[in-house]
Amino acid sequence: MATQVVMPKLSPTMEEGQLSRWLKNEGDKVGVGEPLAEIDTDKATMEAQALATGVLRKILVPAGETVPLGAIIAIIGEPDEDISALISAASSAAAPAEKKEPVAEKVEAQPVKGDAPSAPQDTAPESGKAQPAQQTQTAGADAGGNGQRGQGGRLIVSPIAARMAAEAGINLHTLTGSGPGGRIVKRDIEAAMSGGAASAQPQEVQPATQLRAVPTPAQQPSIQPEGSAAPYHEENVTTMRATIARRLVASLGPIPHIFLTTEIEMDKAAEMRRQLNELDPEHKVSINDFVIKVAAVALMQHAAVNSSFQEKTVRYYERADIGVAVALENGLITPVVRAANTKSVGQISREVKELAERARNRKLAPDEYTGATFSVSNLGMFGISEFTALINPPEACILAVGAMTPTPVVRDGQVVVRQMMRATLSCDHRIVDGATGAKFLQTLKKILENPLYLIA
Repeated sequence: MATQVVMPKLSPTMEEGQLSRWLKNEGDKVGVGEPLAEIDTDKATMEAQALATGVLRKILVPAGETVPLGAIIAIIGEPDEDISALISAASSAAAPAEKKEPVAEKVEAQPVKGDAPSAPQDTAPESGKAQPAQQTQTAGADAGGNGQRGQGGRLIVSPIAARMAAEAGINLHTLTGSGPGGRIVKRDIEAAMSGGAASAQPQEVQPATQLRAVPTPAQQPSIQPEGSAAPYHEENVTTMRATIARRLVASLGPIPHIFLTTEIEMDKAAEMRRQLNELDPEHKVSINDFVIKVAAVALMQHAAVNSSFQEKTVRYYERADIGVAVALENGLITPVVRAANTKSVGQISREVKELAERARNRKLAPDEYTGATFSVSNLGMFGISEFTALINPPEACILAVGAMTPTPVVRDGQVVVRQMMRATLSCDHRIVDGATGAKFLQTLKKILENPLYLIA
């Protein structure tokens, strides 16, 4: 019996996915557990596998398109099986005005365990309907050209191909796409970079069509409004950025925030860090690693800060799973250091480095960036001395850490210079009162100013 493969839910926050590329072609045999396609979610690029055995009879969603969860993306069946009714049902299900029951069993593709592809990719705009592949508008493009132009005279380019071309200085107008509908895909750029195409040499691109170093889906041409207003162009919102927007609105609106700031003298922590790095120069630790460790230890002493509001109950967590904010090219993600209260500063340092690198390459599995009980956001490396961060629901608090800077302070009646750092705790006032948050910051400050408490 033929089965319909649907867009799977590959992460807890995923509402739609972009088909980065198909790993099987129509007519290929597939078995249960075999990878079918690479799918871009709001956080990572993952492989999806088939839950049926047979032949990939029909691909309904071409590479580059974005569709909502549950949308039918392919049909698997026997080689001589009549699937016309299934194709018709799939077309009807995709129409916004109609919603019919499928006539065949739906089989959802599942994520394959292990690392996802390493190349970061932008995802298509968030929408309830399928979106077209990424397209770069070209001036005077010929729709009837050499096969690299899509409908409407647009140059169709996958997100990763656009990024690779921008980095390598390759003029996309000189390439012929080998993807569906003449779409320029990763292998076309690789061929050009290896000398397999005449366009491998960097060529100047006209300003109106020049790609940005970090491409985003469907960038429109520059617009010059009437009068003296500044020219502009518009880009569709990526799935990751749309998810961030939704979560921040859900944070600042429903959650009553209070903000508490303290100054911490970091000289002893900085000296301990220096000594540790001298002992093991190949695995250097950062001040942020100390902050994560100390925050985790402090959380075990202040249960309300390590909790979440559940409408009718308050959930108190029995270990400190720390979310560490990592900036990406087009968004933000918080990989989680599990049970940070039980790990050494060195262990935390190595884990954070590995998680951050995989986050930037969009290789994190969903359980590696969800389920934190508390978060730390550090902008000190950018020279920011103090800021406030918005709580990541359902967590009760987030700690915003600024730069460590030499500052004149008064000690024993004398003006001396100390390495000072400001830390601001954002609290969910439904759980954490001002005094409760202040006591947590007192503990954090005490341990960071005297890090020997970690081994006391």
